[in-house]
Amino acid sequence: MARLLTISETARRSGVAASALRYYEERGLIEAVREGSGHRRYPRPVLRRIAFVVFAQRVGLSLEEIAAELAKLPPHGVPTRRDWSRLSATWSSRIDARIAELERLKAGLTECIGCGCLSLDRCKLSNPDDRAGRLGAGPRYWLGDRPAQGSGL
Repeated sequence: MARLLTISETARRSGVAASALRYYEERGLIEAVREGSGHRRYPRPVLRRIAFVVFAQRVGLSLEEIAAELAKLPPHGVPTRRDWSRLSATWSSRIDARIAELERLKAGLTECIGCGCLSLDRCKLSNPDDRAGRLGAGPRYWLGDRPAQGSGL
C-alpha cells in the first residue's frame, strides 16, 4: 500500500490550508483515511483532486458545482487528461463572461473621475430619485442596465 500523507503534508504539498482540507472533506470533495488514532491520512492522488478543486474555484465554480463535476468521476479516482478535457469543456464560456465583466468594469473606471462629481451626465453611480431601483436590486447601471430615456442621464 502506498504511503499516506498527513494533513500537514497534504496542506504543504497542495498549497491549501489544513482547515480548507477538512472543509473539502466535510463537503465530500476529497476523502481521508482515518487511522486508529483518528488522524486523517490522505492518499497521494488526493493532491490532483485538490488541484482540480482549486482551479475550478478560480474559474468561478461554486463548491456545489465542483462536487457535481467530481461526482462524474470514479469515487476514488483523480481526473485524467480525458476527464479534465470533458469536465472543463463548458468552462471556457464562463471564463469569457468573467473577462467581459472585468473589461466592462475597467471601462467604467476610465469614465469615472471620482465623486466630486464632474461627470454626472455619464456617471454609472448617479441615481436621482432612485430611478434604478425600479429596475431591480443591486447596482443596476454597473450591471449593464441603462437609465430610462428622458431621465437626464
